[in-house]
Amino acid sequence: MDENLPPTPTHSPEPVAFKAETRQLLDILIHSLYSEREIFLRELISNASDALTRIDFETLTNRNILNPEAELAIRIIGDTENKTLTISDTGIGMTTDEMIENLGTIAHSGARDFIRTVKEQGKSASDLIGQFGVGFYSAFMVAEWIRVTSRSFRPEAQATSWFCTGADTYTLEPADKAERGTTITIKLKEDAAEFAQEYRLKEIIRRHSNFIPFPIYLGEKAEQANQRTAIWRQVPRQVELKEYEDFYRQLTLDLEPPLAHAHMVVDAPTQFYAILYIPATPERTMFSLRKEDGLKLYARKVLIQEYHKDLLPEYLSFIQGVVDSEDLPLNVSRETIQSNRVMAQLKKLITSKVLDTLLKLAKDEPEKYQQFWEKSSRHIKQGVAIEVNEPDNLYPLLRFRTTTQPEKWSSLDDYVARMKPGQNQIYYIIGDDDRSVLYSPHLDILRSHGFEALLMTDPLDAFMLVRLQKYQEHQLVNAANADLPRLEPGETGDQAPSLSESESSSIIERFKALLGDRVTDVRTTDRLSDSPARLVDPEGSPNQEMQRVYRFLQRDFEAPKKVLELNPHHPIMLRLNSLAGDDPRSTWVMEQVYEDALLIEGLHPDPAGMISRIQKLMEAALG
Repeated sequence: MDENLPPTPTHSPEPVAFKAETRQLLDILIHSLYSEREIFLRELISNASDALTRIDFETLTNRNILNPEAELAIRIIGDTENKTLTISDTGIGMTTDEMIENLGTIAHSGARDFIRTVKEQGKSASDLIGQFGVGFYSAFMVAEWIRVTSRSFRPEAQATSWFCTGADTYTLEPADKAERGTTITIKLKEDAAEFAQEYRLKEIIRRHSNFIPFPIYLGEKAEQANQRTAIWRQVPRQVELKEYEDFYRQLTLDLEPPLAHAHMVVDAPTQFYAILYIPATPERTMFSLRKEDGLKLYARKVLIQEYHKDLLPEYLSFIQGVVDSEDLPLNVSRETIQSNRVMAQLKKLITSKVLDTLLKLAKDEPEKYQQFWEKSSRHIKQGVAIEVNEPDNLYPLLRFRTTTQPEKWSSLDDYVARMKPGQNQIYYIIGDDDRSVLYSPHLDILRSHGFEALLMTDPLDAFMLVRLQKYQEHQLVNAANADLPRLEPGETGDQAPSLSESESSSIIERFKALLGDRVTDVRTTDRLSDSPARLVDPEGSPNQEMQRVYRFLQRDFEAPKKVLELNPHHPIMLRLNSLAGDDPRSTWVMEQVYEDALLIEGLHPDPAGMISRIQKLMEAALG
């Protein structure tokens, strides 16, 4: 028979009219264009796998079946010359009545809803196919005609052939088929000839159906095209580390092994399997196999989505891996997934497992965790800033440089363990970089008490601090706002002199006259020891954290004018007091004190502009 023409039956069977909604459905599938027409093969293989699973179950209790010794398998043959594709299985098969029910009408499976959704929402039909149970009909995207020949597992049943060109009717007639199962023959459209090519079929099978639990034989030589063994469905204790790393390389093409992995086999509240990897670096290279964020999502070993982004929160998007759920229907779509109760359970369990894995890595292999932190810290900080549900689960993963250990990474637990007796707050200092912030005058009061401060110099730290306000029972406090008593000279052994009250007033007035409206006020403070001055926010201003957030989000944001606080004990103030008001050195020193404070706060608009003044001060110091 010439395969380029529809098969000619030995007699003319009566055509059977499709129901109206089925006709509309076929119109949508036949006359639309799709970016992923290859999904039709995924759907047909999934249907064949279902049929094989059902006969496998039937044989457990019933030996009175046709061909009981037949291998449970799927066979696919592409004929490039005649542009046909044949998919056969040795599954449970169908009787004539079952073919009428399953192929002749699909009103019961949601055709009306499918049509309405496509028309009203303008959704991609290929995305909706699984959602409404119309997977078989997706083959009409590539078919001129389709013939389905099936014989039920019941020994007395007769084989039947169903034939359709995508028109208003289909035909049914007896067929000559001795073996149990179903064979689907598709005459491919001219623009779908690629689906007869063996290399293309193999590519689709490995992408979508690689882990179907039955062998898929391809071509006349019947070479097995699918891997079948899904490592994530194996018992974790039986999988070697090398196998996990080999699968990671296969999944990502990343030559560097992952820092850690987690293998999940969960029965309740939902049944699923997963392997999750923490990459050595979160950034994808030009050679990376996976070009987007997201986990591979399978439903019973059938790939549903290559990049599923809703199984983890955005801040854990760097995680690589596979999730396979028994509780998702095989023909599931993106829209169904997003609103599925099972997906919410999966996300909660998987997110918790990733965080547990990171905590275990930090505890058992701190050097590896340090490597992770130095490349991926922004993800964890982002999580602290945006996580609505239990952000404190992320707090133990944070790492900081500190004033006493600026070369090492410390956790909040490390900081708490080093707290001085009587200290009940966690102090931090905000700045632009770790080296300059160590000179901040805000640290004077902490140093006098021997207290340590976390260095917050990453732009994301300000966003994180909006949420991170307490760890365990300890409040986090900005060093600039530390409400600590100044240690008296007698307590420190320091007998440094100080400006008198009248001298302090005189210095304050001189600064005010010079700086004018560049500051909102000038005053003395007892919070400084080693520094001559500092800038603080006037009452009612946004705190430093929010100011940095505003600066990051708004390029034209102007920080509120500051209050200049002077240290009446500092030698610079004492000597400045001895200079006459009209001495040019007095002006140079006051300007430099103010601009030094601006520089340390990261607010100086033109640091290079200080050079000429510094040179004058050096000349004056040299006599």
